[in-house]
Amino acid sequence: VRGCAVFPFHRKTQAPEVSQTVSFTSASFLSALPLLQMGPWLQMVASPYLIVTLLLWSSLPGLWGQEFQFGPCRVEGVALPRLLEAFRTVKETMQIQDNITSVRLLQREVLQDVSDAESCYLVHDLLKFYLSTVFKNYSHKIAEFKMLPSFSTLANNFLFIVSKLQLSMSRLNDSAHRRFLLFKSTFKQLEMETALSKAFGEVDILLTWMGKFYRL
Repeated sequence: VRGCAVFPFHRKTQAPEVSQTVSFTSASFLSALPLLQMGPWLQMVASPYLIVTLLLWSSLPGLWGQEFQFGPCRVEGVALPRLLEAFRTVKETMQIQDNITSVRLLQREVLQDVSDAESCYLVHDLLKFYLSTVFKNYSHKIAEFKMLPSFSTLANNFLFIVSKLQLSMSRLNDSAHRRFLLFKSTFKQLEMETALSKAFGEVDILLTWMGKFYRL
């Protein structure tokens, strides 16, 4: 497509009935990170990078039929088991970096008893924060620990989910926003490197919670 930067991607060969999740290269995701600072998220959704990403995603067989149902917001085409597996391969390396076990970012007050009405807004804000703050500022550690494939899978799927949720959202949900602000304020109370390590180490908590809204 003229004028668009096409992301390289890879797929593992599998039986047709097994769903697949796209994993673009980490470099291609990092090149798109400045888009997260453009202001309104609608600008990001309209960007050539994300348009090409969504076109590639929607053209792959085997993805549809799996979906997240966050209240009124629906996201098809993401295989949650692949995201869990991507994090599982780096979990031990990441969590050993977290040396403050008395603090939890995704605490009970953030994720417990989230209503369907809250879920769309809360997951949108959490994933957006992970993309624009955690993943962006932790990229040097990702390279150091040689975790680019897993990082790429998580980052690009988070980007895809956020773009879909943004198109479904209409107005702010106050209770969901309070939950997110509690998470964010706890993050900001920590030294940055510590906060980043802890946030990345809690990705499994985030994915497990998202699994409550996952449908096959």
